[in-house]
Formats: sequence, C-alpha cells, structure tokens
Amino acid sequence: MDDLRPIKHLYARAGFGLRFADLKKAKRTSISRAVKDLFNSSETDQSLKVVQSNLDVMAVMRADADAKKMLLQQQRQLEKDLNLSWFNQLNTTETVLREKMTLFWHNHFACRINNAAYAQQLNNIQRSNALGNFRELVLQVSKSPAMLQFLNNQQNRKNHPNENFARELMELFTIGRGNYTEQDVKESARAFTGWGFDKDGHFIDRPFQHDGGPKTFLGKSGNFSGEDIINILLEQKQTARFICGKLYKYLVNEVPDTVHINAMADLFYANKYEIKPLLEYVFNADWFYEEKNIGNLVKSPVELAVGLSRQFYITYQHPEVLLEFQRTLGQTLFNPPNVSGWPGGRNWIDSSSLMYRLKIPSLVLNGGLIDFAGKADPEDEAYLAATRNRQTAVNTRVQTLPDWDKFLDGMPKHLSNVEIAQFLLEPKMGQTVQNAVVQAADLKTLAIEIVSTPEYQLC
Repeated sequence: MDDLRPIKHLYARAGFGLRFADLKKAKRTSISRAVKDLFNSSETDQSLKVVQSNLDVMAVMRADADAKKMLLQQQRQLEKDLNLSWFNQLNTTETVLREKMTLFWHNHFACRINNAAYAQQLNNIQRSNALGNFRELVLQVSKSPAMLQFLNNQQNRKNHPNENFARELMELFTIGRGNYTEQDVKESARAFTGWGFDKDGHFIDRPFQHDGGPKTFLGKSGNFSGEDIINILLEQKQTARFICGKLYKYLVNEVPDTVHINAMADLFYANKYEIKPLLEYVFNADWFYEEKNIGNLVKSPVELAVGLSRQFYITYQHPEVLLEFQRTLGQTLFNPPNVSGWPGGRNWIDSSSLMYRLKIPSLVLNGGLIDFAGKADPEDEAYLAATRNRQTAVNTRVQTLPDWDKFLDGMPKHLSNVEIAQFLLEPKMGQTVQNAVVQAADLKTLAIEIVSTPEYQLC
C-alpha cells in the first residue's frame, strides 16, 4: 500500500478519502492525472435548493405569541433541512474538491444568521466561487444579505458609520490583523455606507445613505466605494499571504512553512487571485507529499462523518442524528461559534469530544445507542426557551444502514488485514493497531476495529 500513499493523501486533503472501489483506478493513475481528474469532476456547481422563499423577519416580530412560535419552528426546521441537505451532498457528490473548498470558504467567511434563505444563498456563493476568483468571491460575499446583516452593514449609513463589517473584512477575510490601522477601519466603514439589501434579499446600493466624501485608506486617497476598498486590499500582497497561510493549514500542515506559503502567495498574486492555479500548484508540489505532511491533520467533525459515510455507503434512517453528531463534536454546519469560525486543527480534540469521536464510527456501523448529553448551542437555547421546551439528555439509537456488501465487493480479495488497515488509515500504523487488526475475526470486525482507532481521526 505504500505506493498508493501519495494518491490517498491527495484524496484525503482534496476530498474525503478513497474507497476500495477506487483502488484499481488509483493504482494506475499518476499524481498529475489525479489532480486533473479532481478538477474535471468538480466543474459542476450543485447549488443547494432547499429554501425557496425568505422568512419575513418583520412579520415574526409583529406576530402574536402563537404565530411567533409557529414561525420560529418553521425557521428552525428550514435550518435543519438546509444542514442535512448539505451533508447529504457532501456524502454523495462526485464534485469532492469543490465541496471540500466550499467547507474551507464556509469557515473563512464564517456567518451565523437565523435566516435559512440567506444562509443558503451565501453557501451557494461560496460553492460557485470555490475554485474561481477570490476577488469575485469576496465581492459577492460582501454583498450577500447574510453577511450584510450578520456584520451590521445594513445599519451602516452616512454620518453614522458602523465599523463591524469593515473591520472583519480586513482582519478575517483579506489582509489579516496587524496590517491596517484603526483609521483605516473608520475610512473603510465610510466607503461601505449605503450597502444593504431589500426585503426580498437583493443587494441594494443606497446612494442617499452613502458617504461620498474623500477618504484615505492604506495610504491611498479618493472618494472610495466599497468595491474600491476591496480592490485596494487585494492590491496588497499581504492579502495573498494571509489567504495562502490559511489554505496551507487547511490542506498541508498546521505548522506553517514560510518558504512554501510565500511561494503560494507569489503565484496567487501573480495570477490575480485565481484559486484553481494555486490549488494545482499545491497538489502537484513535491513538498505536499513529504512524510511530515501525511496523516498529520485532525479531521473536522464533518470530514470525519462524511468520510465514514462515503467509505461504507451509509444511509441514515433518521438523518436528524447527524445534527446531534455535529453539535456534540463541535461543528454544526451554518452555525460557526463566531465570525472567526471554528479554530480547527488540534482544537477539534478535547476531553469532551474525544470519547464521542472514538465511539461514533463503531456505533454508526453497528447501529448502536449513543447518549447525546452535550451542552445546547446558544441559538438552540434561545429557540428552546421561545418554544417552552426543555432540552434533556437522550439515548438515541443510531439507525444506519451501512452497505456492507458494496463495501466488501469493492475490496480486492488478495489484501491482508494489515493492507486493509493501511488503506483505511492515513498515518502509518503503530504496533498496537497492527496487533489488533491481525487478530480480527472477520472483515466486518476488522473494519470496525480500524475506524475506532485514534489513527482514524487523522487525515
């Protein structure tokens, strides 16, 4: 299996792993060919289309108690449906690179909003631009009602500027903290005055609320608009370095390598922030496949669940259990903890989540019981209070249907237990794991043993 490690590594980082059914093709595919295949298969943009209309927030505010309760329940159900729809797409799509990068941008442009229609629209913006141009992505995100509302730019008006969006645009989305002044924040906020959206969720530039006076931003002066500010930010090479630094940690290694990140930034900047050439460079680089960069990243909760579901062709009879998995493990799609997003990396593992992470794979494959007793998300607490329900710890049966026949049919018959384990794991096996897999009574038991190891938490 050692000769397959580079291809496995590529698909673990650019997708959600290889299946045994992919083994035959993978053995005769070069890295360059595999990279081209990943981009070719991700040309299609599969937008989510769960939410068909926007919730009228003003109607909710005006409603009486019973109507408000009903509207809140409808909205919460739409949020759940949207979450499960994306998880299902992650689980079944062939456009794995596009979806993997959508997950990255979902966290980079972290946004938490109680409006499923706006959340879906932002997610689709991130997906359609996931492999496109970063400037266009920033511009569309900045004009989305989800972000405009989340970061208060709807209230950003001439003579009463709101600095929230302008600050996060620089600190988190483009140039990074320490590369601008407080005066730059103030001047940028003035440039974004008037940006908002109408009741139907369409972007509007309100000229009578825009501050058209002269502004000085990052050393340049003019009657800048919001688009001008974005252009000036992208003129700074530090923006390319900042984005490439985050991508390096997401795709390569949590420990930054300045030489490689600078090389990425040079290419990204020279290509006017085109994302595809940057990813092609990374995936074809020799250093991407160095031993220190293989099997060293902790899978996010979503990556863990999706990889397991794809490998074993799992059907969830009650998909709502996936919401419990996400909440318990600390990553609920569309609900980042704050505008900074999930910190990721080793932060995915703590004393409260590790036990669940090690138990969930075997429970999913055996349809067992799991006790979901984690703390409610703040948004859930507000909803529960509004609907006069109380959260209680429950034992939930994980009703799943792994397709063991399909899983086993895809497995070459000549593989030893150790070779099967090597294929399912990204890091090299220690002696303890080798001893356990050699003694497994059958292939089903073997697979469950492997996915229950700490090594399976890494990609």
